[in-house]
Amino acid sequence: MRTPRAARRSPTRENASVTDLPRRRARSLTGAAVVLALLLAMGGWWWTQRDDDTDAARALGAQIAADLAEGTVPAGLQVADRPAAQEDLDTVLAGMGRLRPSVTVGAVEVPEGGDTGTVQLDLAWTVHEGKEPWRYSSTVPVRRSGESWTGDWAPTVLVPELAEGEVLRATRTTPERGEVLGDDGETIVTRRPVVRVGIDRGQVPAAQAGRSARRLAEAVDVTVAPFVTAVESAGDKAFVEAIVLRADAKELEQVRRAVPGIAGARLVDGSMDLPPSSGFAAAVLGRVGPATAEIIAADPQVREGDVVGLSGLQAKHDKQLRGISGFVVEAVAEDGTARDLHRLDAVDGKPLRTTLSSNHQTAAEDVLADVPKAGAVVAIRPSDGHVLALASAKGGSGQSTATLGQYAPGSTFKPVTALAQLRAGATPQTTLQCPPTITVDGREFKNYDDFPSGRTGAMTLKDAIATSCNTAFIGARDRLPADGISSAAAALGMTQTPTLGVPAAMGQVPARPTGTDLAATSIGQGKVVATPLSMATVMASIVAGERVTPVLLPDATQAPAKGGTPITAGEAGQLREMMRAVVTDGSATFLGDNPGGPVIAKTGTAEYGSATPPRTHAWMFVAQDDLAVAVFVEDGSGGAKVAGPIADRYLGLVRR
Repeated sequence: MRTPRAARRSPTRENASVTDLPRRRARSLTGAAVVLALLLAMGGWWWTQRDDDTDAARALGAQIAADLAEGTVPAGLQVADRPAAQEDLDTVLAGMGRLRPSVTVGAVEVPEGGDTGTVQLDLAWTVHEGKEPWRYSSTVPVRRSGESWTGDWAPTVLVPELAEGEVLRATRTTPERGEVLGDDGETIVTRRPVVRVGIDRGQVPAAQAGRSARRLAEAVDVTVAPFVTAVESAGDKAFVEAIVLRADAKELEQVRRAVPGIAGARLVDGSMDLPPSSGFAAAVLGRVGPATAEIIAADPQVREGDVVGLSGLQAKHDKQLRGISGFVVEAVAEDGTARDLHRLDAVDGKPLRTTLSSNHQTAAEDVLADVPKAGAVVAIRPSDGHVLALASAKGGSGQSTATLGQYAPGSTFKPVTALAQLRAGATPQTTLQCPPTITVDGREFKNYDDFPSGRTGAMTLKDAIATSCNTAFIGARDRLPADGISSAAAALGMTQTPTLGVPAAMGQVPARPTGTDLAATSIGQGKVVATPLSMATVMASIVAGERVTPVLLPDATQAPAKGGTPITAGEAGQLREMMRAVVTDGSATFLGDNPGGPVIAKTGTAEYGSATPPRTHAWMFVAQDDLAVAVFVEDGSGGAKVAGPIADRYLGLVRR
């Protein structure tokens, strides 16, 4: 039976069946999904748009950063008069010299739905190589401008702390150079007053500058042509230095009288790092002066005008002595007042300790003042090996004869040969023969010209040292092992590798000489060479009773001497006994009246060349108490005659 039409109507909410409910819910959910999809689509558009704005603002920041790093008003920022703004920026940066910041983009903020935002710039100025840069941040307000972003230029974009009208100024601060110290901490090299003599181009017309330069060069005794060229090519306001004189220099008074009559000539008071006197250990200490182009190119911390070490210890230890320069960046107002924006203090140089003694070095230079050729005095304190004096005569043309001059040591080498004899079984009382001459393999050897004729014949080893008999040592050569002499030289420190901290050499002795080479080696001739430093070391070892290593820089690591068996206290005592006889009964009796402890010594005359008669060098080494000294004079006619008086005067000066 069919259901009536009325019965087939859709059910009302009240009478709806359970099976009808899901259809209505589905229709409702579908509508919601459409709305949600629309919202999501709109949200995605909004997020995409926000990302695009952030990227555009960041791109503007990158352009600003690149332009600031070049010192340019950023192209992406608005400015009423760009050329004028660039001129103002150039003025702000002028005091920074070539310094420019590195600039990176930090945080970029673009608020939701907004047309404005901010770009953070992180700036870093490397004002000192190797040190932490000057760092800070700058916040730039930005705004939408059509499809891109822009902002407004002001110098505060570069440095937020700048006030109206202020400019930047970077100043390099120079550290105090470290002093060079000597024995017991005494000051050797320090700031001392000087007077700089030169031509002030601002005080003389260009047409007259060359004539003034010539007159001043002649007055102060400097090479004329280079100084004239330097003055004529200098800037209109330059001060061209001709010479720097110590404030107490004798010639300064003459210069003061000459300068007023020379147009543009000036005397400028100043100070320099200097030793006690102009020649004081000059070859060892070296000198300081303005940095050369080569030094500036090799060291990024050195700038034009910096004072650096140019030679000797001053150059080798320049970084320690020079210190580290500082830097201050200031904001400078129109009235000249300044305030610090960033400061890096200079670090003063550290002192360099040496063992040199002002007393000993000055005395050594005084006694060498009249030596016309190369010469040297070296003094060592045996108890610790400290080098007290390294003096070289002016006749050596500025070379360090004391540490580098290698010459045959002659008879000052005989204590080395005597040690070899002791080790071969001899004693100071062992008898040797001292004939007037001796022939070895056809070559005749003789004693020195002034050898006392009454002292030839049989004599003890002690007497052979005292009288310096060549033939006695040559005649006893066959008693020695093949390496006896070279081993004895090593035992006394003569042939060790020097570790002074400055260029230096020691002695050289043939390892196993034979025939005439052995004969010549026995008396310090032939292939034997020594420096004054090495012979002072030999004497110091004899005094100390152990092998001494010479020390100039007590803070440096000292490599111990190698090779051979070091001298013993007993052997040294025997050598001192024999060398005392040189003073009491030999070739150096003139040393006997020196006040203080007993003096021991050995004279030496070393023949060289092929002339007839042969040319000679003069040697002398002496010791008294805790002091060992070697003296050398090139082309000296005899050790006792030339080097001996120098040693005698030296002992007198240092004992005052």
